[in-house]
Amino acid sequence: MARPKVGIIGNSYLLNDQYPAHAGGTMNSEAVAEVAGCMPLLIPSDPRFLSVEELLHSFDGFLLTGGRPNVHPNEYGEAETEAHGAFDRARDAIVLPLVRACVERGQPFLGICRGFQEVNVAMGGTLYPEIRDLPGRMNHRMPPDGTLEEKFALRHPVKMTSGGVFNDVFGADEVMTNSLHGQGIKTPGARIVIDGYAPDGTPEAIYVQDAPGFTLAVQWHPEWDANNDPVSRPLFQAFGAAVHAWANGTHAAGELLETG
Repeated sequence: MARPKVGIIGNSYLLNDQYPAHAGGTMNSEAVAEVAGCMPLLIPSDPRFLSVEELLHSFDGFLLTGGRPNVHPNEYGEAETEAHGAFDRARDAIVLPLVRACVERGQPFLGICRGFQEVNVAMGGTLYPEIRDLPGRMNHRMPPDGTLEEKFALRHPVKMTSGGVFNDVFGADEVMTNSLHGQGIKTPGARIVIDGYAPDGTPEAIYVQDAPGFTLAVQWHPEWDANNDPVSRPLFQAFGAAVHAWANGTHAAGELLETG
C-alpha cells in the first residue's frame, strides 16, 4: 500500500560556488519516512518549475524546512537591510501562497525554523531580523563550531500553554529544544496563536487558529534525531497522522490539533 506523500520544501544552493542545485537535509527525509510514516519527496521551490496548485494536488502534506536564506522583508512590508541576511525569493514565491492555500483547504503542513517564520509571514505577521540584538534576548543562533551533535544539542526549555495544542502533542507543558535561528516573530499574523515561548520571550511554537487542518510550526529543529527525541517524535507522529487522515479523506478527525 502506497504511503501518503509529503513534499519537503527544498532550498537553493551553489555547489562548488558555481553549480546551482536544489537540496534538502537527509534528516528531514528520515523524520518523514521513519517517524511520520510517509513518503518524502523533495520539492524544487521555484515558480519556474511548478505551481502551488500542482503541489496541492500532488502531495498529501508539506514539510516547510529550515534554511539559511530568510524570508524577504518586502513580504511583510519592511525594507531590506544588511541584518536581514541572504534571501531566496523563489522559495518565498512558492511557500507563502502554499501556506495560505493549505490553511484554507485543511491540507496539513509542519513548519520548521524558516518554515515557522514563513507561516507567520504568510498570515500577515512580521519578523525581527536578528533576535540576539534585542534587549534581554539570548543568542538563538547555531553554535559556529563543533560537531553536528554539539550544534543540535538541547539549548533551552520551551514553555507551552497549559492545556494547549502543543501541550496535548507533547504531553508536557515544558520541553527542551535545540536552537539554530537568527530571526524570530516580531508581530504575529492574523489567527497565529503563539503556543510556546523560550525563557527570553521568543515565540517558539505556533498554529493557525480555527484552521480545518494541521498547521503546527516550531522555531527549533525537531528533525534532528526525530526517531529518539521525546519532543521530536510525538510532533512528527502527530503530523504523520494528519497526513494519513488527509490522504484517506478523513482529515476532519485531526481538527482538535488545530483549533485548541
